[in-house]
Amino acid sequence: MPLTDGLRFPTLPSEVVGFSTEGAPLFFQQVLYRDLGCASYVLGDAGEAIVVDPRWEVGPYLDITRREGLRLTHVLDTHDHADHVSGRRRLARVTGARACRPARPGEPHPDDLFPGDEVSAGALRLRALETPGHRPEHLAFAVSDQSRSSATWCVLSGDSMLVGDLARPDLAVDAIVGAQALHRSLASLLALGDHVELWPAHIGGSLCGGAGLSRKTSSTIGFERLHNPLLGADRATFVRGLVQSIPPRPPNIARIVELNRTLDGPEPSAPGTLGTSELRALLRAGATVIDARDPRAFDDGHLAGAINLPLTESGVGTRAGWAVGPHEPIVVVASSEEDATSMADRLQAVGLWSIRGYAAGDRASWERSGLPVATAVSWGLERLAVGLRRDAVELIDVREPREWQAGHVPGSQHLPLHQLGRVATILGHGSAGTAAKRAPGRTTAVACVAGVRAALAASLIRRAGRQDVVRVAGGGIHDLRELGIGLTTGTL
Repeated sequence: MPLTDGLRFPTLPSEVVGFSTEGAPLFFQQVLYRDLGCASYVLGDAGEAIVVDPRWEVGPYLDITRREGLRLTHVLDTHDHADHVSGRRRLARVTGARACRPARPGEPHPDDLFPGDEVSAGALRLRALETPGHRPEHLAFAVSDQSRSSATWCVLSGDSMLVGDLARPDLAVDAIVGAQALHRSLASLLALGDHVELWPAHIGGSLCGGAGLSRKTSSTIGFERLHNPLLGADRATFVRGLVQSIPPRPPNIARIVELNRTLDGPEPSAPGTLGTSELRALLRAGATVIDARDPRAFDDGHLAGAINLPLTESGVGTRAGWAVGPHEPIVVVASSEEDATSMADRLQAVGLWSIRGYAAGDRASWERSGLPVATAVSWGLERLAVGLRRDAVELIDVREPREWQAGHVPGSQHLPLHQLGRVATILGHGSAGTAAKRAPGRTTAVACVAGVRAALAASLIRRAGRQDVVRVAGGGIHDLRELGIGLTTGTL
């Protein structure tokens, strides 16, 4: 089917897990989006297909259904995702499939899904189960192959029961209220039977679960029952256990949920190449530059004030959402058009739709055109260790709280990356607590585990006005032990 309305869906590499039995009609495939830890599904039979929880970039689903000779009839979401914009509407526009969302009181629509509703493709049947907790409108889908049995074969659990973990309960309601609802929902999923396969909407790398969230892509109800103590806990114990360690909230939640509830309206177009005059005007107007290149290329020369967010790492969309406002105009700098397109997809997936265009990372061209160019400095671990021993370094540790608690340099400042978008704006004005109180003559060094988060954090701090900041590259905090720097543990 030809693409319409100027939509672009490039064929991009996609991780898939699934099967299509030789000589049999049943088709099932999981599609993973590692950048945000998302999992979605293509199910098919008798020439028809259903997609559940599609990611923003819908090219993989078009590739799969075209390859398998399937006509997409339904696109379903288990809930209003809070960490990524669903591809539900985009996929329906291109294919003519029916786009269905969980019903929400006060917002009726003919394509709403209610608990007990069924969607079929040949002998495959998906039955909607009421599973609030992660969000009030949340549904799971019990899947059966009617050619064999009406019994549930697997469950697409959305963000309710996850592999090695359970959904966070705090994104839409008070965490305790959400946890109480999730306790009831999980009881209904456990009742499906231990043999039932579990296929979640998120795996490790997502912020929709906790520290136990596995990168394994599936499980069974029985295995999770045996190895997740909270699944056998009474309600009070369950609630206490679930709310005691909740990870940082995904950025731009309100914006993303709003987009996922929208049934129609404009969508962002593909950003084009910016000419010099356009780029200069955007910089003067205060546009945010997101530089997707490797930190070493960024250090050698970048547009002054740019944020370094390397495309080669996972979590790009989430990190961008922490650093940039949902309606902030953005310029992408990349090494190639392909990289610029990939970065734009990751930004649009988290609701950052104000991308004005992209520019090639070309220091010489920028300098010839009179554009503001800056450079940056990195330190290796050995140099950092020398500076720490001489008390000549103010060390900013941008790892997450659990990493900090496992071991940090005494006297260092803890500034988790998910807070840096707010804190960096005031670092230069002395109102960000101890992180802003740098002693004269000391160098500010930013470190994490391997150096990628440090690159982003250092660029944000420079953008806030503190230019003499270095990133630590080639290793991280725990590696300092081998260089004779002691670490301490404990809570904040």
